[in-house]
Amino acid sequence: MTTSGYTRFCPVAMACEMLEPRWTMLILCEMWSGSTRFSEIHRGVPGMSPSLLSRRLRQMQDRGLVERFEATANGQIAYRTTQLADELEPIVNALGHWAHRHLDPAIGTDRLDAKVLMWNIRRKIDLRALPRRRCVIEFVIDEPNDVTGRYWLIIRPNADVDLCMVDPRHDVDLFILAQLKALAAAWMGYSHFATEIAAERIRLVGDQTLARTLSRWLIRSSFAIAAEGPSSHAPVNARSAAGLR
Repeated sequence: MTTSGYTRFCPVAMACEMLEPRWTMLILCEMWSGSTRFSEIHRGVPGMSPSLLSRRLRQMQDRGLVERFEATANGQIAYRTTQLADELEPIVNALGHWAHRHLDPAIGTDRLDAKVLMWNIRRKIDLRALPRRRCVIEFVIDEPNDVTGRYWLIIRPNADVDLCMVDPRHDVDLFILAQLKALAAAWMGYSHFATEIAAERIRLVGDQTLARTLSRWLIRSSFAIAAEGPSSHAPVNARSAAGLR
């Protein structure tokens, strides 16, 4: 006789049945990072089709992980995690830290998505380390198949950081020209910004103060910081950071 799931008397098996459906933990991570609207969640997990995301959110609602609610007076729908889901956050983060320490990332450009990387980078900008004015940072990224991606971070004091994929027509303070693999490796902590800049896989052109303080205002992934400790915030060399001779 066969059953469709794990043996139900085991708590670990029961947890697996709740969390194993593909994308479940990634959706939770995106929501813990602040995404509430369907479009925001989908932007953070772009490998999912909209129909699959919609189906998975319904399943997560049925399992008590997510709540659906009207976010505005005009009836716009949004989602939030429940207390049941929030108790999982430190467990999922610990799983990520374990993987960061022990599993080979084998970073290759065929597995990277620049849009996802930039969507996460825009969350890790420390406004306290930037001038009290609007700053515009343009990322020019060499992506697979000889594609050049262009992304703009619009940073204002006391406001959310905006990520634009269409030229906002603002004067750019700093250009970050990077190979996708190098940018991902430095941000995730498998390399360092100083290393990639010295090898000219990342080049910074423009405002020298912004370039010199890159590692202060562009905070790396929390997994990188946890793996390396406070020293991971050390500033990069001023001359190499500026990309100038």
